[in-house]
Amino acid sequence: MSQEPQRVGLVLARASQVLGEEPFYHEFIEGLERVLTPAGVSLLVKVVTDRAAEAATYELWAERDQVAGVVLVDLSHDDERVPLVRRLGIPAVVLGDPSTADGMPTVWTDDARFGRDAVRFLAEHGHTVIGHVSGPMLFAHTELRRGGVEAEAAERGLTLVTGEGDYSKESGRKATAQVLSSSAGRPSAIVYDSDMMALGGLETIAEHGLRVPADVSVIAWDDSAQCQLAVPALSAMSHDVGRIGELGADAILEAMRDPAADTVYEAPKAQIVERESTR
Repeated sequence: MSQEPQRVGLVLARASQVLGEEPFYHEFIEGLERVLTPAGVSLLVKVVTDRAAEAATYELWAERDQVAGVVLVDLSHDDERVPLVRRLGIPAVVLGDPSTADGMPTVWTDDARFGRDAVRFLAEHGHTVIGHVSGPMLFAHTELRRGGVEAEAAERGLTLVTGEGDYSKESGRKATAQVLSSSAGRPSAIVYDSDMMALGGLETIAEHGLRVPADVSVIAWDDSAQCQLAVPALSAMSHDVGRIGELGADAILEAMRDPAADTVYEAPKAQIVERESTR
């Protein structure tokens, strides 16, 4: 009898509407499959609404021996999923900062440095009041990114105005309205943690009678086709998401071969692509 093909599991705890708006995971999954498929490993993706459902999925997969490994994303500090999959005996890789992985293989992006880079870019363009619309602050990568933004702003004596969204376009609209009405002053530039939130921000900025970039410059995280097609086209902190997926696949294949693996795979550095929204 032929052996059943191996599977790697990826659970995304997102509302389906939010996930449908996020180009990041579509590109990430494509990168995973470019490496896993030639290795004879399939990818099993499940979308759930919360962390409890995600934990239950790992329990079920382990009980039924459905996956040979899992990729963990959107980790928080002291994330309960790390000890859970270790207890279940499922090889795993973490997409995030090594501090969240407790010795598991990691695909690391330097979010703190990227946050600094975005503020430095805007400061060098003359902005002194800068907004940052982040993703959920419960995620470690969001904390690190916000920390980098805050540190660079403090060192340069800039005023920072912050808001929080959930990566959806609607949350970008709402957070932008809060940032623009801040008592600390209206920012002349706003950095968004996702392209979809930035697109929502463009709509709110226009509703306030402001122009991009004449009145407010905009930078999005995760460059995408939406950034290029936006009016005006969005400047973006661009990194190779597909390559990050490929590294994630390399890491989980290594973990499946060697349960003691603890390699940190560094993702390609992000670069700011300047378009009309900051010119």
